[in-house]
Amino acid sequence: QVQLVESGGGLVQPGGSLRLSCAASGSIFSIYAMGWYRQAPGKQRELVAAITSGGSTNYADSVKCRFTISRDNAKNTVYLQMNSLKPEDTAVYYCNAEVRAIATPVDDYWGQGTQVTVSS
Repeated sequence: QVQLVESGGGLVQPGGSLRLSCAASGSIFSIYAMGWYRQAPGKQRELVAAITSGGSTNYADSVKCRFTISRDNAKNTVYLQMNSLKPEDTAVYYCNAEVRAIATPVDDYWGQGTQVTVSS
């Protein structure tokens, strides 16, 4: 079993910053790509940012130059630094990871989600 646990969400004023963390634990053999998705009320879940095991990154156009994704492979953890936050960034943010658990094929795992609210 593999678990992803997110932390760092909350309420922030427009222009503020938050840092999300997501730690993977369990019977992990290897972690490949990791990423952050978000889902606002009434909208589909969308990719925010992703990072490969080698460190290559990909961002949604709406967050480029404001958000930074990074990972610590030794800690099986991915981070999302969010700066210059806007009200339209309000959503539940989900962590995702492609994981090869011990004795199982590669599979997608999701965290439980953390609420980010940008409001004055």
